[in-house]
Amino acid sequence: MEEERNIRPAAPDGWPRPKKSLGQNFLQDKNIARKIVEQLRIAPTDRVLEIGPGPGMLTGFLLEADPACLCLVEKDHHWAAERQSVFLTGAGAESGRVRQVILADALTMPWEKFHAPWKIMGNLPYNVASPLIWDILSKAPGLTRAVFMVQKEVGQRLAAAPGTSAYGALSVWVQSFAVPRLEFGVPPQVFRPAPKVHSAVVSFTPLPIPEQPADPEALSNLLKLCFQKRRKQLGGILRAQPNWQPGEAEKFGVEQSARPEELTPRQFQDLAVFLKTLK
Repeated sequence: MEEERNIRPAAPDGWPRPKKSLGQNFLQDKNIARKIVEQLRIAPTDRVLEIGPGPGMLTGFLLEADPACLCLVEKDHHWAAERQSVFLTGAGAESGRVRQVILADALTMPWEKFHAPWKIMGNLPYNVASPLIWDILSKAPGLTRAVFMVQKEVGQRLAAAPGTSAYGALSVWVQSFAVPRLEFGVPPQVFRPAPKVHSAVVSFTPLPIPEQPADPEALSNLLKLCFQKRRKQLGGILRAQPNWQPGEAEKFGVEQSARPEELTPRQFQDLAVFLKTLK
């Protein structure tokens, strides 16, 4: 709200204090920021979108990489105005390269309209990282690469293999659309304010469209069903599904006694499509 922005006291360096309501933890280490941006592998012809630039630690290195188009999505009015000011008056402002700031909540962005090739990155607030990544990877048809900094435990879930304790619905969903890779960890002390947990930088390489789920909605429904009961056996979980017969799971190379965390993303995708045909 406008009143909140006006009365918010400044931090010692003159910045407005980070908003806890927006999950703001600002990166302070330039070497780490440079390393994060390098993971995006920016070419001069690329379109790049950064989510939540805040004071612009990552943005500065994105500008140095000089992509053809750099778009920032910022929910905080103050930082959106600051970044817009830099775009209008900073070095290279007259270069003819596209530089744009969108005042918006990334959670409400129409990712399905991103048809042109895009690379997307951001230091994501911990409280919205999982749903944002869930949506971006499954809805943005033009995504060519993504790099996000997230809570370490979330990063581990994103890249978890079947049969491990970190493997869950988020793992299956993300790995059905992209190949995630844990790039490196980031300690709390390089942020202001310092979070109570460690962070991790994760890169994502989208799978070819033919290798992505044939029916994302059916897959999403199946994942919610199975991982709400992840300690139960698959046969018991699916017993109540319309026209499900004992032994059906074996058609997908899965034992009836298997638990959800034992299935691969491909097995989940195939099973989701099959269940839909039974209705």
